[in-house]
Amino acid sequence: MTLLNGITHLTNWMGNVIMPTLAGLFFALSVVRYARGYPHQYIAWAGLMCLMVSGLLRGLETFASQSAWNNPDTIWITLRGLVNWTCNVFMPVYAVLQIVQGILAYGGVGQRLYHGMPWVRHFAAAGMALALSGLLRLAEVFVRRGAGGIS
Repeated sequence: MTLLNGITHLTNWMGNVIMPTLAGLFFALSVVRYARGYPHQYIAWAGLMCLMVSGLLRGLETFASQSAWNNPDTIWITLRGLVNWTCNVFMPVYAVLQIVQGILAYGGVGQRLYHGMPWVRHFAAAGMALALSGLLRLAEVFVRRGAGGIS
């Protein structure tokens, strides 16, 4: 066994076994502290952070598995997949959420309507998210057409 394989197995074990186990323990401790009337929010956040470590590791494994194990471009393919997923999946969903938030803020849900409401910020964030997604799609089209050469 090489050092690289040992570090890979340690990372896999920590991210996929230990972190979800610690998250369960943090959540159980949070419930016990809540029942006794003690502050519990930070312990619940620690549980969520443990789950995020596990989820990020699984996500990176998914992005990295798109190429062979000995491909020298594995890191580049992983980053490209992460950027592609973020801009083409997450950003449009985030834009929809920002539009809904902007509509609710404009309608005065939960507060009075006054000049300088944050609804403009929500609509601007939605526009920027969609613009980022569109620019990445445009770059993908240019790269795809350029791969065939000049015609």
